[in-house]
Amino acid sequence: MNDQALDSLDKSILRMLQVDGRVTYEQVAESVGLSPSAVLRRVKRLEQSGVIDRYVALLRPEALGLGLTAYVNVRLEKHAQSAKRTPMDLFRASVETWPEVVDCVALTGDMDFLLRLVVADMPAYSRFMMDTLLKHPSVEDCKTSFVMDTIKSTTALPL
Repeated sequence: MNDQALDSLDKSILRMLQVDGRVTYEQVAESVGLSPSAVLRRVKRLEQSGVIDRYVALLRPEALGLGLTAYVNVRLEKHAQSAKRTPMDLFRASVETWPEVVDCVALTGDMDFLLRLVVADMPAYSRFMMDTLLKHPSVEDCKTSFVMDTIKSTTALPL
């Protein structure tokens, strides 16, 4: 489903769900001018088409003792040591197993990936870097930036 297939009611429903995924169909219906059953049908269609990916609880890292966020640019070696899997394949598989990495995106440009790490503190960051990331056979270089202050953080997409 693309943006053109979404009408203004779908977008209004999605905006409300992005703010509060636990909002009731009755509350949405009242806001957008539909019946709760019509809202339910639209939400089910948006779920089935993949527009709504999933529902989650967003946690505050500081409340869980995770006070340090770092962005790590990673450059991989370009030559495979084994013919079976490329350095990129090995790295992608490894990232999936590292709980400290909460986001990983492939990039264009000088670096291959950007990781967002969330850890307790600098010693936890250091342990992850020294014991995990820098020991990975595909990793050639890393550059880290630490978050000093969060100006804006949202999961809501512009609709």
